[in-house]
Amino acid sequence: MDTHRTRAAHDIGAANQNALRRTLRAEYDFIVCGAGSSGSVVAARLAEQPEVSVLLLEAGGDDRAETVDIPAMWPLNLGSARDWGFSGQPSPALGGRRLPLSMGKGLGGGSSINVMVWARGHREDWDHFASESGDLAWGYQSVLGYYRRIEDWQGAPDGRRRGTGGPVHVEQPAAPQPAARAMVEAAGHMGIPVFDSPNGRMMEGPGGAAIAELRIREGRRQSVFHSYVHPLLHRPNLTVLTGALVTRVVMEGASAVGVEVLLDGTLREVRARCETILSLGAVQTPKVLMQSGIGPEDELGRHGIRTIQALAGVGRNHQDHLAFGCTWAYRKAEEVGGGGCEATLYWQSDSRLRKPDILQCQLEFPVPAPVEAGIETPEHGWTMFAGLAQPKSRGRLRLSGPNAGDPILIEPNSLSEPEDVATAFAAVEMCREIGNHQAFAPLVRQEVAPGSRDRREMADFLRNSAVTYWHQSCTAKMGRDEMSVVDHELRVYGIERLRIADASIMPRITVGNTMAPCVVIGERAADMIGRRHGLAQAGTGADAVS
Repeated sequence: MDTHRTRAAHDIGAANQNALRRTLRAEYDFIVCGAGSSGSVVAARLAEQPEVSVLLLEAGGDDRAETVDIPAMWPLNLGSARDWGFSGQPSPALGGRRLPLSMGKGLGGGSSINVMVWARGHREDWDHFASESGDLAWGYQSVLGYYRRIEDWQGAPDGRRRGTGGPVHVEQPAAPQPAARAMVEAAGHMGIPVFDSPNGRMMEGPGGAAIAELRIREGRRQSVFHSYVHPLLHRPNLTVLTGALVTRVVMEGASAVGVEVLLDGTLREVRARCETILSLGAVQTPKVLMQSGIGPEDELGRHGIRTIQALAGVGRNHQDHLAFGCTWAYRKAEEVGGGGCEATLYWQSDSRLRKPDILQCQLEFPVPAPVEAGIETPEHGWTMFAGLAQPKSRGRLRLSGPNAGDPILIEPNSLSEPEDVATAFAAVEMCREIGNHQAFAPLVRQEVAPGSRDRREMADFLRNSAVTYWHQSCTAKMGRDEMSVVDHELRVYGIERLRIADASIMPRITVGNTMAPCVVIGERAADMIGRRHGLAQAGTGADAVS
């Protein structure tokens, strides 16, 4: 589509949405709360059926900004109005530090402010989902079918694992920067397998190194909202409201009948004839559940909230990818390609593992360390984020009050498990070995962080430099035990007509960035909702469960 036609389509969609906002109805067939990487998919797939009315609610603003559009500008979104700007409670294992926990706020959610890395998760992740839920449709073979539906993959054909013609454009950088090529070369010299793609065979074994796959098309970032919802904004059956903060689920007995939403400074109630879907993310989803009377009885009772459904797991099992910035100074200034992340690596700290437990995302610019680390950032350089792909530490969320304006208290509990500390040591040492390899000699002047340290000093570095990938998840997990919040069809236990579709339903965080798995969660949710209500299935139908 050329520029003029694209602009015309955008103008038509915007005019339609303005009209729909002015004539907001009291009831819709489906209400989807949150326009992030899962909610955008659910709303779009349901709205593909012209007879179905869909309301998509987003607390943040629109996605019309250079910082959303231009790959190199994504860091400017952090700390802005497009970021919820959460902060963890002081963490004892991090010397009392509070971790910044950014999360996307606005159309596209995290996919509008992230690095745009497309990482589909490991085979073992999805088979674990299937085991925990008791549903093989969550397993790897089924999920491959979903990815074939989802993707418009621009690389080498792989009919079993990759899709073409789907809504999600995925490509590798055509000319990766020297630092990205050097990282892959150095990993290969160390005996780590090198692959053409990080999302094919590489995610079926111990891991490897590869040039990253990105959601960038013709130099522009592609959010999930842009790919799924934007083409449907002209439709009369899809209403998208920004600046709409969902405050609670409206209940009648044990049935969800809609939501209360703060819109233009006024609390309004909107009803859902069929279902309400929470896709608010792993912080806001459990907050809204608890403030609606769904959650741990003791937590609700502390704030005078009447328990409608006691679910001990709401807000528990919090997980995130923790990272430690290893930084090198360049000999001279180098260009930054794409969003700055053009190479990635997954590997094992122990060969007996069945999947990678180390995640490394390379950034082609020097990332400032937390002030507690006492490390000066070089003017020109690059940072390798040595990360925990499968952390064992578990955190939780608590309420500070019963109202929407009361902040949520996030206790990440990072590095509280000794196994995570041991893996962090291994991850940092692996990254140091890669970054100091001869392959980087033409580029790098010196290692800045962490440098050579004894074990005690390295432990200080880990504690003081730890940050997160902002992949918060697992706080309303899918499963069959007493801590599970949703069943295999993402229905909230004990509540009718209420589902959750976002990263909070993960039983365990996936290996790698979480955007792509969230798209799968959205597709799965839309399929299950469609079957429940007799709607035509999206995409390739049977192929998704082959």
